[in-house]
Amino acid sequence: MAPTSPPALAAPLAALVVLVALVGGVLTGCGGGDEPVPPTPPDPPVGPTRSTGPAPPSPAPSSPAPGPTSPTSTGGTESPTGSDRPGTPPEPPAAPARWVPAPGTTWQIQLDGPVDPSVDAQVYEVDGVGASAEDVRALHARGRRVICYVNAGASEDFRPDRAAFPTRVQGNANGWPGERWLDIRQRDLLRPLLAARFDTCRAKGFDAVDTDLVDGYNHDTGFPLTAADQLAYNRMLADLAHERGLSIGLKNDLKQIPDLVSVFDFAVNEQCAEYDECDLLAPFVAEGKAVFHIEYDLEPTEFCPRSRRLNLSSIRKTLDLDARRWTC
Repeated sequence: MAPTSPPALAAPLAALVVLVALVGGVLTGCGGGDEPVPPTPPDPPVGPTRSTGPAPPSPAPSSPAPGPTSPTSTGGTESPTGSDRPGTPPEPPAAPARWVPAPGTTWQIQLDGPVDPSVDAQVYEVDGVGASAEDVRALHARGRRVICYVNAGASEDFRPDRAAFPTRVQGNANGWPGERWLDIRQRDLLRPLLAARFDTCRAKGFDAVDTDLVDGYNHDTGFPLTAADQLAYNRMLADLAHERGLSIGLKNDLKQIPDLVSVFDFAVNEQCAEYDECDLLAPFVAEGKAVFHIEYDLEPTEFCPRSRRLNLSSIRKTLDLDARRWTC
């Protein structure tokens, strides 16, 4: 049989049990007695614009249906713009290319009398003041390009803006009634005056300008003009035209063609056959730019064979530059 506990140990054990019970009761009272402990509130929800942890994985995209892609100018596909790529504005459209007439383009120049639009020519040159916006529109309606004649090297006492040219920039007479050579060294003064003339061309709808008398350094102008002065002035004219979206032709100034062919869009020449200078215009043709050529004293049979070999756009005109025209 199992041994019984000695009587001497019974009392201490009983006292220990009572002590444990008392300690438990005290601890229970400190925790609120019989009242339940409220549960811990959950964390507040995460706002829509911030994340406190890693984003959940996105579902794998489904494969798009096959279809054509749009080619870009480099042969690839277009980058997404607008609604395809939020927040990125679409690229602005490219500026239209400036008109550069090709060698051999047919042409007509008429600076006197009402414009006759019936001449069979791809390009017309008419006076920037005498021709109206309606004249330009009528030529455009027939598929013609139209060049605006502007005298850029001499003052003209018969033009509406004649008072804008100070006496100090007007030199010797150039042989044409009412015209005097300009002091092209004074570019700061002349620039706004020529800009205003080009603005008139643009407002009437012209495609280009032909700036006459841009070789004053080779003439007795009354000013000590140099080749460097002429180059600077002619480049200024090209800049003025291009800033307005107009093409520009280099009138004569044959010696400076190598320096100016890159900034002018075509050439206009008078009498290169008569003075045996047409070969000097070859750089324009080599760059794919037309040479619009006039002879006054030679018959077409005297200059046309050579013009064809050089790919010049050659015509014979009278000095009054009315509508009459003889072609190659």
